[in-house]
Amino acid sequence: MTVVGEHLVRELRGEACLDLEEVAATRKGCVVTRSFSDRGEDQATMEQAVAAHATRLGEKLRREGLGTDHVTVFLHTSEHDRTRSQRSVSTVVTLPEASNDTMVLVRAALHGVRKTWQDGFRYSKANVVTTDLLPLHASQRAMPGLGQPDREQRAALMAALDACNRRFGRGAVVPAAAGFAPARGWSTKFEMRSPRYMTRLNEIPVVAA
Repeated sequence: MTVVGEHLVRELRGEACLDLEEVAATRKGCVVTRSFSDRGEDQATMEQAVAAHATRLGEKLRREGLGTDHVTVFLHTSEHDRTRSQRSVSTVVTLPEASNDTMVLVRAALHGVRKTWQDGFRYSKANVVTTDLLPLHASQRAMPGLGQPDREQRAALMAALDACNRRFGRGAVVPAAAGFAPARGWSTKFEMRSPRYMTRLNEIPVVAA
C-alpha cells in the first residue's frame, strides 16, 4: 500500500498518525477549470469562458484574503477527438502587483487568450491557474504611475459584488465579459449529477400520500 493507505489502516486501528492542525494551512494555489458542454471553436467563446473562470478565481481569493501577481491560462483540445488536430497551450500573465480584484484578473485572463489563440482547433477545456498565493495585506505594492486601480476603493467595490452574489446567488452579478450564466452555451452539463439534497431545497424528493 501507499503511505496514505498505511496511515488509513493504522488510524482505523486507533493509532494516531497525523497531528491535529489547529490552524488551517494557507492555500498555496488555486485552479478554476470546467470541461465545455460542446467544443469551443471561436475566440469569443473562449474569452467568455476564461473571464468566467477568472471571476470565480477572484471570489475564492477574496474569501481567504489572498492575492496573486500572475495568472496562467491553459487552453487545450480533447484527446478523444482523434480525427482533429490537437493543441495544448498555456501562457503566464504577470500583474504589476498582487491582486484579488475580479476586473484585474479578468483583464489578465483575456490577455492570455488573445496571446495564445489560434483558429482551426476545437477546444474542450480552459483553465485559469495561479500559484504562490500570499496574504494581500502583506504583498508588495506596485510603484506609482503604472496605472493600477486604487486597491482600497476597488476593495469596497469587490465587497459589494460579493455581497450581491451571496444574497441573490452566485453569478447574479458578474463582469459583462463573463456572460450571463444561464446563457453560456459552453457551460458544463450536469445531467448525471447526484441530487444535492443538503444545499438545494428544490431537489429534495417530495412524496404525496
